[in-house]
Amino acid sequence: KDGEFMLVQEMRAMDEEKYHQYFRMSAAKFDFLAHRIDERIQHKRTHSAPISVAERLAVTLRYLSTGCSQVGVAASYRLGSCTVLKIIPEVCKAIWDTLQPEFFPFPSQTQWMDIHTCHHQSPPKCWNYFNYKGSHSVVLMAACDAHYRFTMVDVGAYGRESDGGVFKESIYGSKLINGTLELPRPATLPGTDVTNPHVFVADAAFPLLPNLMHPFPGSNLTTAQQVYNYRHRIIENTFGIMASRWRIFARPIDCSPDNVVHIVKACVALHNCLTHTDASNPGNTIQYHTPCQIHNSGNESIREARECSNYT
Repeated sequence: KDGEFMLVQEMRAMDEEKYHQYFRMSAAKFDFLAHRIDERIQHKRTHSAPISVAERLAVTLRYLSTGCSQVGVAASYRLGSCTVLKIIPEVCKAIWDTLQPEFFPFPSQTQWMDIHTCHHQSPPKCWNYFNYKGSHSVVLMAACDAHYRFTMVDVGAYGRESDGGVFKESIYGSKLINGTLELPRPATLPGTDVTNPHVFVADAAFPLLPNLMHPFPGSNLTTAQQVYNYRHRIIENTFGIMASRWRIFARPIDCSPDNVVHIVKACVALHNCLTHTDASNPGNTIQYHTPCQIHNSGNESIREARECSNYT
């Protein structure tokens, strides 16, 4: 075929930086993903040659990285629209199923929690997904560590539900409330002999619990209180980094709720995979983000998230 996939192969050989911008990852990481999901999306040959694993992955990554319509991706790759509509959820599910066991270890250190909504276009009879902002959405609840890596995700709750309601109904939230979540034992803080439990830092929409804390309210705060409040920025920046890398989150997602869940989970898995491999490879010449220094409050966190993701 003479579609966009053939042009991408030329780009791969001639311009590594443009290839990275196109797929939001290096050629080596693309090959790593293709190898990991090969058995799950490989199709048997029938009367015609099946679409290769590499092209299926390319179609999906391009859709996630640009946020353009599935019909538009089909046209640029010279594939049938119905074919692409089947490829994307299949590949997204394979990405999550293969990466989740490796890149989502059980939480073992202090983490941060927040609620983020992912908008999608309204399917028939979907009033449960209608949120207070006047759009239809599913909810992504997530926790992350200090390195901008997600450690817990819960995707698919109705957009009309409150943050606290989603938390209480989730498996993660119910276990934290009941004290049955297998958190690490209390430990001493670095450089001190003070023993404290491991805690999550959430916003005011969540209940105060022995292992769940809020930022201090108000503006007249001590330096120690401000430093504590800054830690909640980590989850905000993590969402910002993921949304900047995968532009699918910049527009309503024109899919069924089930496929929206597959897409979101795939992006979360890709975020962790790429963030983990970037962090473990200091010699990597193309960095997607670097650690941020937190200074001020308010809208500063939005700027910081953009700065974190401004490396392509």
